[in-house]
Amino acid sequence: MNYLHLFKMPKPVKITGRSSSITNSFVNSIIPVIQPTEGQVKEALTILGILDNYQCVYCGDTATEWDHLRPLVLNKKPTGYISEVQNLVPACGKCNQSKGNKNWGAWMVSDAPLSPKKRNIPDIKERIEKLKKYETWGTAIQMDFQEILEKEDWEQHWKNCERIQETMRNAQILAAKINVEIADAYKKL
Repeated sequence: MNYLHLFKMPKPVKITGRSSSITNSFVNSIIPVIQPTEGQVKEALTILGILDNYQCVYCGDTATEWDHLRPLVLNKKPTGYISEVQNLVPACGKCNQSKGNKNWGAWMVSDAPLSPKKRNIPDIKERIEKLKKYETWGTAIQMDFQEILEKEDWEQHWKNCERIQETMRNAQILAAKINVEIADAYKKL
């Protein structure tokens, strides 16, 4: 019997592999988080049809978090949406991770890994209709952050982000060199 198919090597890690996490942190750090009232949460769950059966709105699994229906980050920049109940829906981790910053409607019927279509969720059309109704409930605020802030503060924020990204790129070059040296030393053992 070949046992290698049972063994899975960890994927090599690159320092620069976390660059999108850094960018997302720079965006998320400036996004206000607005606490909803109990009434708003009840109304949101009612519109989504899950008041008495709390679940992921995308697939029906147990909801573990609230997902941003409209993304906070696109093309490495803030979209202007904030964290408020009108822009959040109950989701499971699988759906939230798979959807990422994609348009929720297109993602649900796409072949993306773990999308409702890919997972053969039977009532996708009904779920989409509830989400469309939810989108019209209350208006998710979209702000022009750059317009609100002092130009110098906005530019400095993104310069800080780029400086960290550049440090990560330089660190990756050194890490790759060190990796080769360690691998060569291992081969000589």
